[in-house]
Amino acid sequence: MSNVLISGAPPARTAGGLSATLVLALGTFAVGTDAFVVAGFLPSMAGDLRVSPATAGQSITVFAAAYALLSPALATLLARLPRRTLLVAALTTLGLANLGSALAPDMAALLASRVLAAAGAAAYTPNAGAVSAALVRPELRARALAVVIGGLTVATALGVPLGNAASHWLGWRAALGLVAGLCLLVAAVLRAVMPRVAGNARVPLRTRLAVLRRPAVLTVLPLTVLGMGASYTAYAYSVPVLDAVGVGEGSVPPVLFLYGLGAVIGNLAAGWATDRWGSPAVLTAGYAVLAAALGALAWLAAARTGAVPTVGPLVLLWGAGSWCQTPPQQHRLIAAAPQEAPLVVSLNSSAIYAGIGLGTVLGGATLDSGAAVVYGLGAAIAAAALLFLRWSVRR
Repeated sequence: MSNVLISGAPPARTAGGLSATLVLALGTFAVGTDAFVVAGFLPSMAGDLRVSPATAGQSITVFAAAYALLSPALATLLARLPRRTLLVAALTTLGLANLGSALAPDMAALLASRVLAAAGAAAYTPNAGAVSAALVRPELRARALAVVIGGLTVATALGVPLGNAASHWLGWRAALGLVAGLCLLVAAVLRAVMPRVAGNARVPLRTRLAVLRRPAVLTVLPLTVLGMGASYTAYAYSVPVLDAVGVGEGSVPPVLFLYGLGAVIGNLAAGWATDRWGSPAVLTAGYAVLAAALGALAWLAAARTGAVPTVGPLVLLWGAGSWCQTPPQQHRLIAAAPQEAPLVVSLNSSAIYAGIGLGTVLGGATLDSGAAVVYGLGAAIAAAALLFLRWSVRR
């Protein structure tokens, strides 16, 4: 916790830097809870706002699209701010935006608050990842990134099921109010315990985006979009599509917990495995697992069969396949552009949320055709991600 980034000097990189990233992971847990919790109470929110579930799902799309667009811009505008100040301000913005979402009287107000929430999330997550990578030796970088991204995956394991349960007992507005309180609480903790970390030199956005001319970077980012799009085609509408495979409303929280548990296991295992065997091997296994799990769920939905003991392990594999890709993808980008690590991590975060937005749009467009189509589309996109990976590795 004593490591400090001094402007113009590299940070002390030690194995102990991994422990410092745990504080950053608290913040990504808050961000992840906000980003993913809506999927757990989408039908009730849609009913209260008098819109269809597919329309309500566009609140996820708007959040994801705003995040994808704002992330590189905010990385430039806020470059000089001390990192602790930036991270605390970002979480505070996220908390206030969630209060706005909880009080939204209609869909338009909800969408506006989700854009503000995306700004807070876009300012936090990439900087947390970049700081974590700077605090450790290069051979531990993937594990440090996995710890920070682990906050997002733990949010899928705990935040989303708890949000679903809270909305069931207290209503979706109270659930968002609790998320707001979590964000503000973690902001206070970060302010108290994080070390001082200097900002970076401000570089024009056009100069920053020149990194996109590098073929190695251009082949990584589309893969992130495909991988997250595959998962979120069904996940954004998890309540209705799980119902189609025999998971009733009362069983949704524990099944979503299994998704999150798989996400945690997949993310942490991917960080370790990437340091040991490299990114392509980890990504190949992850996309194969994701395609197989979603394909099996599509078959169960088409057969109109399934039960929690059968579906649960498939959902766990779904979560593992979805979230094992982030550490190796970030590792590939930092290796391709080590001098622009904060930027490429920011661009990867944009690609993650672009994929979430893409998946949400595709899932909403096919939801009326049935859960089998939604799951099947996700499986097809995961297979496309695997093919794209193998093509890019050969290049």
